[in-house]
Amino acid sequence: MRITLLGAGHIGQTIARLLADSGDYAVTVVDRSAQALAALAGPAVATRVIDTAAGAELRAALRGQDAVINALPYHLATLAATAAREAGCHYFDLTEDVAATKAIQQLATGARTAFMPQCGLAPGFIGIVAHHLAQGFDTLQEVKMRVGALPAFPTNALKYNLTWSVDGLINEYCHPCEAIREGRNIEALPLEGLEHFSLDGTEYEAFNTSGGLGTLCETLAGRVQTLDYKSVRYPGHRDLMKMLLEDLQLNQDTETLKAIMRRAIPSTMQDVVLVFVTVSGQRGGSLVQEVFARKIFAERSETAPLSAIQITTAAGVCAAVDLFREGHLPRQGFIRQEQVALPAFLANRYGRAYQQSRQVESIG
Repeated sequence: MRITLLGAGHIGQTIARLLADSGDYAVTVVDRSAQALAALAGPAVATRVIDTAAGAELRAALRGQDAVINALPYHLATLAATAAREAGCHYFDLTEDVAATKAIQQLATGARTAFMPQCGLAPGFIGIVAHHLAQGFDTLQEVKMRVGALPAFPTNALKYNLTWSVDGLINEYCHPCEAIREGRNIEALPLEGLEHFSLDGTEYEAFNTSGGLGTLCETLAGRVQTLDYKSVRYPGHRDLMKMLLEDLQLNQDTETLKAIMRRAIPSTMQDVVLVFVTVSGQRGGSLVQEVFARKIFAERSETAPLSAIQITTAAGVCAAVDLFREGHLPRQGFIRQEQVALPAFLANRYGRAYQQSRQVESIG
């Protein structure tokens, strides 16, 4: 299968290597940075420098390809999906942006190719888990989805290190959050809904962020009383981000905030990803709850270290493409994450990254 991958950042490089090493994919990576592409130099992966913000160059790069995986910043998702439709290739991405996903959903209407956005961790894997658990109930009461990509060794006041895109991080902190309350679809404010919980003896907080639900509000509309998604952080992070974004009004100047964070907050490869889903409802006349909880850790190999967010995000999109190639997903139109069967995902050679994680035995 001929794949063009847009974006040669940390996640993109991991995706390229996973697919190329399988022998089932001919991978070409395009990026505007020759330096980023140089890290992928070798016989297994072809590289090409283009302006990834130029529609004409994107279309030219995608012609003759079977599929495109978009690992560019979220604000380029609609442009990349439009180029994919015009080039006649299938489209996959990692976006968490709600507006971009709705635009891609429209692009997929009547298309002869498939469009599957949101193939990462959250949105992505978290929605597959939540939908799978929800199928085991006669009636649904509550679905809670919690995900955190956290430094293993927090040392600053924010108790945070950069583990993925700063653009994506600030985007999810600033935009309205979809949710269902009392059976009605609503918009909730980001950074609100603060709650605390403990996991394996460590204290965490969680609060509303945008995009993590994917399309579950549509899929479960009319079937569940409460549905929400929150990002997990160490205690105190939310209050400091509210001060920066609201009190200092950096939500009106996000480019300055991004520049500050890139300059002052170190990135880390030593991280941990938490996945925590609870679903409750009626089954056989009783109110019951099911829980899925995992911790995925970084691989600290001296030769090829991988962060937990690299592992989980790359596994999500690679498994989606692999399941599509094997015929487990529709061949055209819009594909929701919840159309992926959890057992098939976890059995996939890439999805096994989540099986190799440690199941959390107790939640407090």
